[in-house]
Amino acid sequence: MVDKVIATDAALELIETLQQKYGELMFHQSGGCCDNSAANCYLPGELTIGAGDEYLGDIGGVPFYIGKAQYEYWKHTQLIIDVTEGRGGTFSLEGPEGQAFLTRSRLFSEEEWAALQAEQG
Repeated sequence: MVDKVIATDAALELIETLQQKYGELMFHQSGGCCDNSAANCYLPGELTIGAGDEYLGDIGGVPFYIGKAQYEYWKHTQLIIDVTEGRGGTFSLEGPEGQAFLTRSRLFSEEEWAALQAEQG
């Protein structure tokens, strides 16, 4: 199985810190607006997930979603959630920690892309 989203060790450490502080979490890759295109971390229920969102997988045991329209632009890439120093997104829980989640990406290999296509039927 090919992971559509993964996290660096630094991101996993920050996720663990936030889980200890807040408990259950969720991620949503925003589609722009105030936070540009950022991986935002929320408490469940702070953001409504619906038919317009795509579930990509879990990172650090936390579900990760992206808007379907935005996913169309990113579907050929594996999202890699990392961390950088500084204030996070306006709406994201990590802001007070002095760190921010950052989305990096890489193109899927031909083999990975074929496997993903086969999974979708």
